[in-house]
Amino acid sequence: MQRKHIIITAAALLVSLAAAQTEDSNGFAWRAEMTGIISKDNTPFWMVSNHHGLVPLDAPGGYVSAGALYRGSAKGWSWEAGLDLAVAAPRYRNAFVRQAYGELGYRSLRLTVGSREQYTSLWDRELSSGDMVRSANARPLPEVMLSIPDYAPVWLAERWLQLKGHFSAGLSFDTDYLKHFTQGKQTYVTDVLWHYKALHFRLKDSEERFPLSLEFGLQHGAQWGGVSTNPKVGAQPKSLGDFLRVVMGMAGDDNATISDQINVLGNQYGSYDFRLSYNAAADWSIWAYHQRFFEDKSGTEFLNGMDGLWGLQLNLPPSLPWIGKVLFEILETRHQTGPFHFIEFDHEKHPGVGGGADNYYNNGEYVTGLSYFNRGIGSPLIASPEYNADGKLGFADTRTHHLHFGIAGRFIPELSYRALFTVMETWGTHYRPYLNTKKGMSGMGELAYSPAFLPGWTFTGTIAADRGDYLRRKGIGASIGIARNFAKQANPRRAPKGLRR
Repeated sequence: MQRKHIIITAAALLVSLAAAQTEDSNGFAWRAEMTGIISKDNTPFWMVSNHHGLVPLDAPGGYVSAGALYRGSAKGWSWEAGLDLAVAAPRYRNAFVRQAYGELGYRSLRLTVGSREQYTSLWDRELSSGDMVRSANARPLPEVMLSIPDYAPVWLAERWLQLKGHFSAGLSFDTDYLKHFTQGKQTYVTDVLWHYKALHFRLKDSEERFPLSLEFGLQHGAQWGGVSTNPKVGAQPKSLGDFLRVVMGMAGDDNATISDQINVLGNQYGSYDFRLSYNAAADWSIWAYHQRFFEDKSGTEFLNGMDGLWGLQLNLPPSLPWIGKVLFEILETRHQTGPFHFIEFDHEKHPGVGGGADNYYNNGEYVTGLSYFNRGIGSPLIASPEYNADGKLGFADTRTHHLHFGIAGRFIPELSYRALFTVMETWGTHYRPYLNTKKGMSGMGELAYSPAFLPGWTFTGTIAADRGDYLRRKGIGASIGIARNFAKQANPRRAPKGLRR
């Protein structure tokens, strides 16, 4: 990560602070939901994935969740607080805090403290397989985040240029879980610290006279700090100066490991994001997008082949029956800048660029990789450590090729549907390749019914299945869910939005 990225992020946040104000609803909102799952072996992949770590992998099972939110606003200021508790089984410690946060905002700027389910990605929340850097797959990290969550116009370029951004520092609370999971047979880092930032620009005609728009930006994340249970490693650097090194993408000082002194401090990763949109006057649009993931300098220099997420989405007018949007994605992670992890080598004997074998999502010091409570925080298509047949930490399948399809719409105003289908293939890793590739398929169909005669109620039915040997845990199952939203208005002219999902 280069220093200029940090300078651009800070400058852009300051420029746009006074440029926009979002209109919030005032009042209380309550939500309660209950879901039961029946499955032959384990909960199918697409019933588990991208639900913020709420749905247990083991089955049969289910969960109950209830929460409350309060939102207020006045004279450009806004404030919000939410608490959401859950009980899920079977899982480690059935009862847990799903969300607990407070938020203070001024115009377009937000300061959020606590654990909150947020989706910061450019890709569709309902249909996309998931963001490679920060998806909705794992439980939300407890963090302090300063953000512009929605696009705000940039001063002096209000008509054509908008931006949004995030900057956070967080702390893992899965130490007891890891102790229980490893039973003292594996080493790992406890009390891991996290850093995340993102900055996205949008070139769009705010008067909507020109149909094309372009979104582009950068995400950067890092695991750092903490204490390794390996006595030869011990405590990792975690001073304020070390945090600044992490933010700036710099190497560690003499207190860091040799690897972190040679490379960068902690486990750092990120992506370049691009989305081109055509928005027609007839209320339909088409998106073409690409996310280029990186974990080292070779990745930032676009030397990892075709690796990344490639997508195409068609959004149809609401007036059309049945089909609302259709999506197709390719997730490619096989290249990883080649099989070598050496800068100096015999270029005549082995043509190409050194510094490869990036081993996405894994790290030598932070052996849990990019996971929280053993569930990946990035794309769920790179199978989370909880799928590992040998019970080890880390990601076993980082060299993958997946084809992903999604469709959503409404049969009638009260009845909506969503369907996902993914064809999967993995080669293992550069360090531990498979003799034969592992393949699989996962699919899901979901119906949601919100009857007009029962305001606030939603009934959901889902059926899903996994096949092949990629996930190692195969299942066919079904679930039934009931959710109830209730809002009490402080301002009767506005309708509260309810708890965010």
